[in-house]
Order: sequence, then C-alpha cells, then structure tokens
Amino acid sequence: MLFNIISISLGAILINNFIFSQFLGCCPFLGCSNKTDTAFGMGVAVIFVMGMASAICWLIDTYILVPLGLAFLETLAFILIIAALVQLVEMFLKKSVPSLYSALGIYLPLITTNCAVLGVVLLNVQNHYNFIESVVYGITGGIGFLLAIVLFASVRERVQFADYPECFEGFPICLVSAALVALAFMGFSGMQVF
Repeated sequence: MLFNIISISLGAILINNFIFSQFLGCCPFLGCSNKTDTAFGMGVAVIFVMGMASAICWLIDTYILVPLGLAFLETLAFILIIAALVQLVEMFLKKSVPSLYSALGIYLPLITTNCAVLGVVLLNVQNHYNFIESVVYGITGGIGFLLAIVLFASVRERVQFADYPECFEGFPICLVSAALVALAFMGFSGMQVF
C-alpha cells in the first residue's frame, strides 16, 4: 500500500505532471503565472479543489452512481461537484484574502473548467484507485500543478529582464519558456520507482 502511494505521488508530481506531461490546466497556468505570489495562491487553491474533488467524487461515484447504474453521468456529476468546491474557495478568498482574490481575477472561477481538476477525478475512476489512492493522487496532482506554476512564474519574472528578439515580445517568449521548462520535466519520464 505504501509503495502504491509513493508511486502515485511521484507520478503525479514529477513524471506525469498535469501541466508539463499531460498538458491539462494550461489556461490558469499561462494566465496566473506573471507573479510568483499569484501563482502560489492559484496552486494552493487548485490543491484544495483537487484533493476535495477527488474525495467527494470517489464517494459519489462508488456509493451512488455505480450502484444505481448511473456511471454514464460521472462527468456531469463531477463537474457539478467541482463547481461547488470552487464557489466555496472563491467565497473564502473574497472574504479572507481580498488581495489574492483580485489578483487571481477571472482565473479563479475558471478552476471549475480547469481540465486538470476534472482530469484527476476521471483518472481516479479510470485507474480504479481506492479512496486513499484517489485523495493522494488529487493532492499530489495539485502539488505538481503548484510546482509547475510557481517554477514557471519565477522563470517569467526573470525573462522580463532578459534580452531577446523583439518578435518574441509578450506571449511568444512565454510559450518558448514554457516549452523549455516542460522539456526539463521530460527528464523525469524515464524515472522508475523501486
């Protein structure tokens, strides 16, 4: 059991990172990575939503949808659960951390349609993870998202002061930087857990 949890954790954080390996959740990744503080806030919000969504969706799927023969409604049910969790996060941030709430802007409600969040709960079902494995995969998938977005935000902060051709100004240099960071993460793809 411990070996499975370590394997799932390393896979979600490094080897099969949602951003750099599976290319899920690129919208908030590119939109909220201008500053490290904003990226960190978005990453923590995604960790919370992914962890809670993994737990709640596993329970709903295992004890309601599958026994009633409603497995075809998984995607719809999962999206509704994720939307409710994002609304809770949004209300919490608006009340307790208004600066982060305004910095995240439109990208906070977009966690609802973040492919990485929906992807983690669908992959839990597809991989037949039990409850503990599902929650671990959700949380560590969120940690991988946090790692990716904070690393990329720090790269973007440094690129602002770099000397590059004028044709790369703005979004093109952002995409080139993202490709280079993704290439660095590809080095983990050959990693095996003993």
